[in-house]
Amino acid sequence: MPSAWGLVAGLLTASLLGWAVWRVFGGYPQAKEPSLALTARELAFLVAVADATYPEGGPVPPSGTQAGIPAWADRYVASVPRTVGILMRLLFFLMEHATLFFAAPGRGGRRRFSSLSSEQQGAVLEDWRTSSWFPRRLVFSSLRAILTMGFFSDPVVLRALHLAAKQIESPVVEADLLYPAIGAHRSTIAYGPEDLVAPSGIPLAADAPLHPDHAEPTQ
Repeated sequence: MPSAWGLVAGLLTASLLGWAVWRVFGGYPQAKEPSLALTARELAFLVAVADATYPEGGPVPPSGTQAGIPAWADRYVASVPRTVGILMRLLFFLMEHATLFFAAPGRGGRRRFSSLSSEQQGAVLEDWRTSSWFPRRLVFSSLRAILTMGFFSDPVVLRALHLAAKQIESPVVEADLLYPAIGAHRSTIAYGPEDLVAPSGIPLAADAPLHPDHAEPTQ
């Protein structure tokens, strides 16, 4: 028969295993929309870290989730090579659970990142950003790069920063007669010498209409 200490050790091991499984998999909300690559757990982390990095009411109007960072990151992970996608998902996992070792200040600071208060989340990110340990700063920079790309892909952000692309009517120039679209055969070149258009020489006006992809939707 197992000893009392053996039973206690077994119960402790089972409890620890159950807690670890719950921490990694339990208590996450279901994703509101179908995803291409990321799980509901990863999307929950991205929602939390996006709003911690770009909070509502910040210098640029949209928050991180309002700018669509989680959905953008999902599309990005789905589009990159599989190995790169795995590394990105490991990055999300690390930042979600690294609070076990680098706790947030205050009560419950070792909870997973997405379960912390907004103040604790900001403190965690600042601690990674200013860490004296280079690998931590590198991890933070990698995550911030993903979040920044997602934030600046939002037309609302680009319009707020006056970086939205303008609508440009490009003239047909000599190069258009020589080179097809990227990846296309030369036989697809649709222009001839008679289609050449001389550039107007007029600079693009500051109030020129925006490209349809960046323009504000009409009601």
